[in-house]
Amino acid sequence: MGVVTVPTGVVEKVATRAGHVGSTGLWAPAPSPPAMALVSINELPENILLELFTHVPAHHLLLHCRLVCSLWRDLIDLVTLWKRKCLREGFITEDWDQPVADWKIFYFLCSLRRNLLRNPCAEEDMTSWQIDSNGGDHWRVESLPGDHGTDFPDSKVKKYFVTSFEMCLKSQLVDLKAEGYWEELLDTFRPEIEVKDWFAARADCGCTYHIRVQLVSDNYIVLASFEPPPVTIDQWNNAKWTEVSHTFSDYPSGVRHILFQHGGKDTQFWAGWYGPRITNSSIIISPKMTRDPAPSTTQPETMQGQEKAARLPSSLRLHKPF
Repeated sequence: MGVVTVPTGVVEKVATRAGHVGSTGLWAPAPSPPAMALVSINELPENILLELFTHVPAHHLLLHCRLVCSLWRDLIDLVTLWKRKCLREGFITEDWDQPVADWKIFYFLCSLRRNLLRNPCAEEDMTSWQIDSNGGDHWRVESLPGDHGTDFPDSKVKKYFVTSFEMCLKSQLVDLKAEGYWEELLDTFRPEIEVKDWFAARADCGCTYHIRVQLVSDNYIVLASFEPPPVTIDQWNNAKWTEVSHTFSDYPSGVRHILFQHGGKDTQFWAGWYGPRITNSSIIISPKMTRDPAPSTTQPETMQGQEKAARLPSSLRLHKPF
């Protein structure tokens, strides 16, 4: 087939895409680019490989990438990589100065960090809560601030649970393995487990508030417990919201569940819902820092419950009334 003559102006517009124009003004196919030599990704500078790894999901790094070769294994085990991933995910800032014992574990704990209690602020009525005691006129959900009540410190919280004139208790049993916490993480590193709850009384009625939190093994042995004395608030109080908090640290190995139970009743024995109001409960697992854990707080002074391991005949013992 002969060469086709094309007007030079037209050819010049497409020459860079489809070919080139020879000295005679005739079109000819563009020469093939020289073949590029194949380069192994391992020939990239290590700093570039580390930057690439910061964009790979952590589980893929450990389950797949780390097994590729010794170079990748060594890079993935570097503290630098996990520091970069923490910074990229917003777990730390550029000026972070807290000591961290294991940055890989720190990253995973930060990525898992959240409130493990479902429906803590009564937005879904009683969903996710097991009713252990439902005395008087039973549990009820009301909107803040409620009759003879005060606003909650956090304006995002809109509702609360309220008890009646006989004991009302409700609970959740958190399965830590189902929430993503594997056995070695819990038993070897024992991250801090911080528990919080908020309660208040009506201004015109006294009440008694109870809380119990237990760290439990797979076969329902209680390994550690926080059970402060009941808090009684007198009638004609300021209806102020009070926070209860406790941090479990250096607890025995084998923790697989957390039982959270709270409730109470009013002290006037009035029909209706005059008992303690409860909301914004939380269980949060955090990386263990070198600082001392925050002490338990409540009003009045609390004491930690018995932490000696005690076998329970069945999981029902976890929900016994106070």
